[in-house]
Amino acid sequence: MPQACVGVRGHNRDTSRERGDTIMARKVSFSALESRSARLRLKIRRRPYSGPSLARGISLMYRRNKTNGTWVLKASDGHGAYWTKGFALAEDYEDSDGKSVLTFYEAQDAAKKLARGDSDTALITVDGALTAYKTDLEARGANPYNAEWPRVHLSKVLLAKPVALLTAAELKKWRDSLLAKMAAATINRLCRCLGAALELARQHDDRIQNQQAWEVGLAGLPDAIEARNVILSDDKVREFVATAYSLDGNLGLVVDTLAITGARPSQAVRMRVEDLHDHPVRPKLMMPKSAKGGGRNRAKKKVERYSVPITVQLAAKLTQAAKNRPDDAPLLLQSDGSPWGENPGQTYHRQIDKIVTAIGLDPAVVTIYALRHSSIVRMLLQNIPIRLVASLHNTSVTMIERTYSKYITEHSDDISRKALLQDEPPSGAKIVALAS
Repeated sequence: MPQACVGVRGHNRDTSRERGDTIMARKVSFSALESRSARLRLKIRRRPYSGPSLARGISLMYRRNKTNGTWVLKASDGHGAYWTKGFALAEDYEDSDGKSVLTFYEAQDAAKKLARGDSDTALITVDGALTAYKTDLEARGANPYNAEWPRVHLSKVLLAKPVALLTAAELKKWRDSLLAKMAAATINRLCRCLGAALELARQHDDRIQNQQAWEVGLAGLPDAIEARNVILSDDKVREFVATAYSLDGNLGLVVDTLAITGARPSQAVRMRVEDLHDHPVRPKLMMPKSAKGGGRNRAKKKVERYSVPITVQLAAKLTQAAKNRPDDAPLLLQSDGSPWGENPGQTYHRQIDKIVTAIGLDPAVVTIYALRHSSIVRMLLQNIPIRLVASLHNTSVTMIERTYSKYITEHSDDISRKALLQDEPPSGAKIVALAS
């Protein structure tokens, strides 16, 4: 008897589940849109006609055209707003093909799949675009942080929105909302990361036709002063390095290396022990290239090295730090012995802020990149050929001319003053020849 009771309960439960599945699969009737003749009696207009509710937050709409009408999905983004998207033609003047031309009932199934994202035809969201962009960056040996960074600042509503439905107005509103949080130059870099993700999504989906939305909405802010414009005096650079050593010896070694070489942090932390050539008079480092500038061969570029001279003092510190470690081990390590990783700035940025504050500068303006910019300008002021300066800093002559030339005059007063035309000496004044 107990077994029979259990069996009956189990049977009822299964029957209930089957009944629920039938209800979920049941089509919704809507006389105004159900038949071809009913739809053709509607007035041609741009605004879609409202149709039946298919599920919570999902509705089917219909736009009457001169030719075949269009089935339009209206769906909730889960945050109080709705988006619409035309996804197929109605079989007003031709029979259904089950794909691009659908009947009223076929459109219901397609709309639900599209809204729930469980179909090959689902529109990629901003969140999905960033995920795909991260995968692409990793495949090309580029920095995946560029795909993660925008997530920190995007709202849940924007992350959930299909890329094809983005507008320039909402992207511009988001960009401008960041002005209270970060510098204009930082906003421009962030927008470039997001724009790259959206553009990649467009390249892989012909239905995304709103490229102008991010080209206009994420356009660079004018007069954005990049951190590269901050050039420190040699005394301030020495103070920067000394303060870093006093705070953390391992961080001090990184800062010292960046100050001497002018390399990017992401390059320096990728050096191995074997990249240190400790010559007693002419020591140097074999610096990994950054692979900046785009292209599909980033991984190959990042393996390449170029020679950078360093001081005997820095070479001695690096030799001591690398003692008893294998050649393929990282040259620069954190205090706990772990590598700095692909994005060292995420680890040391608070410490760098403390250092900058301690030497009397503003961390909102001065970053660790000021060491690189100062190195470039220092060499230019020493009349080192610009081609050599570019090579030693793994950049191009064009980039240096465009970025640094207009700031050099602010730091070259003593040099340029010697070339000024002097007034004619007074009559009878003694003229002394200058040593050549």
